[in-house]
Amino acid sequence: MPRTTLTQFLVEQERAAQAITPELRLLIEVVARACKAIAVNVGKGALAGVLGEAGGDNVQGEAQKKLDVISNEILMQANEWGGHLAAMASEEMETIHETPNRYPKGEYLLLFDPLDGSSNIDVNVSVGTIFSVLRKPDDGHAVSEASFLQPGGAQVAAGYAVYGPSTVLVLTVGTGVHCFTLDREMGSWVLTQSNLTIPADTREFAINMSNFRHWAPPVRRYVDELLAGRDGPRGRDFNMRWVASMVADVHRILTRGGIFMYPWDAREPDKPGKLRLMYEANPMAFLVEQAGGAATNGHTRILELMPTKLHERVAVILGSRNEVERVTGYHNEVAPAP
Repeated sequence: MPRTTLTQFLVEQERAAQAITPELRLLIEVVARACKAIAVNVGKGALAGVLGEAGGDNVQGEAQKKLDVISNEILMQANEWGGHLAAMASEEMETIHETPNRYPKGEYLLLFDPLDGSSNIDVNVSVGTIFSVLRKPDDGHAVSEASFLQPGGAQVAAGYAVYGPSTVLVLTVGTGVHCFTLDREMGSWVLTQSNLTIPADTREFAINMSNFRHWAPPVRRYVDELLAGRDGPRGRDFNMRWVASMVADVHRILTRGGIFMYPWDAREPDKPGKLRLMYEANPMAFLVEQAGGAATNGHTRILELMPTKLHERVAVILGSRNEVERVTGYHNEVAPAP
């Protein structure tokens, strides 16, 4: 049986399902090619001298790794000239990057976290790239940061690449979630899983337990129940998994179920969370919901949140629907959704 490539899959989505436009198809292919280039750099590691600190901080105040900078440049250079984009925004840049005037401009907006989990780079643990695609508002105004401030439900595509033992690209265009594996010898993305589905129930959870004392009571209540196991109110044992790379943790959940939590933290009480709404939470929530799971900030469905700034942060609880709804219910018992 011939194997389905990413290009073939996207053409089918364009022609048969009419789920995407030709321009969006080409945009996704360009992002996928950029992810292949990032995978090559990640794979070379110390051989190419790309490990370690870059020597500066990003707009979030976090120390940049060399591969953060390289991955950002790869995505920028790959996407600015194709004629599909009006502008891009990255976790690594303070403001948006408009398509230069020397290139044609398209109707889409691209957001990305070029290398998620970069604290794992130097220890050879899985990292990844997250991306989200929006339409530029048809309001007659020039593209600006305000053009990007759309709820996650407005996304037309989202996905991530995981650079692990194999390199995989997980994608949704609103017709389910599909996984492609990079055939390194052929240089092509091959469809290896279709219509991923997250089980509604699970016995696995992912959270950084070292921060337990800083969490709000609803999260501590929920985690206490899990830790009590079969002797507690849940009546069964749970296992904890934590990679500290969102793409790796979410990929595990999309593959076999689970719940991922990065909640509000009392050490920075004025920040609603640590993860970025536009670059991380929205695309992952879109994928998770397309796979039958749920994603909230503890009170509200993430895809309904209206962003107010480009680098807005948010608490994230996503994964197996029944567990996400339980944690969300605990939050709403204490305080109703704002």
